[in-house]
Parts: sequence; C-alpha cells; structure tokens
Amino acid sequence: MEPRIRLSRRQSVGLTVICTLLGAAGQVLIKLGASQLEQSISPLAMLANPLLVGGYVLYGLMTVLFVFALRDEELSILYPIIALTYVWVTGLSVWLFRETFNLAKGLGVATIVAGVSILGRDSGR
Repeated sequence: MEPRIRLSRRQSVGLTVICTLLGAAGQVLIKLGASQLEQSISPLAMLANPLLVGGYVLYGLMTVLFVFALRDEELSILYPIIALTYVWVTGLSVWLFRETFNLAKGLGVATIVAGVSILGRDSGR
C-alpha cells in the first residue's frame, strides 16, 4: 500500500472553507430548483429538476471533500468552520433573492464569524 499524502492544518482548513462555499452554492441551487416545483412535489419531479440535482451534487461533493479534510485534522477545529456556510447563504440570499437583511441577521452573521474566529485562534494552542 502506498503512503497517503497528509494535509497540513492550513490545507485542511482551506479545504473546509471550500466545502462551505460548495454548500452555499448547493443551497442556492436547491432554492432555485424548489421554486420551480409544482404544488404537489413528487420524488420523480425532484429528480427531474436539474437545479435540485445540481444542488444535491454540490452537497455530495462538499461531504466527500470534508472527509479528506477530517482525515488529518481535529473535528472540533474544522466543524465550526462549516458554520460559515450560513454566512455565505445569507449574503447570497440578499444578493440573488432580494431577501431582507436586518439587525437580527447581521448579529447572527457577526456571531458566527466571531465564533469561528475565536475557535480558529484557540486551535493553534
């Protein structure tokens, strides 16, 4: 068996950030696909919707890449970074879907960013 390539902490964190972007893009595609569905939703209609399928494919890719990141880094370090997906989705929702951005959402986003930053700083110790 060949020795496997080990990821550094920076590489694992970077791969996890890429996962958050894939997850956010997947969620946007799922939202777009869901808006095209008829009132009665069937599994066949969902499978025939390329936007929904694309969103699920991005989620799957995100999961596979996250497995690679987790091989060489602590779950308690990487998993909080996944919360950044909420930050990207909030921004994309405001930009693409003209959703409202209010104080509560702003505080929520700020809390997530602060939490990820604090956990990231502590991870070096």
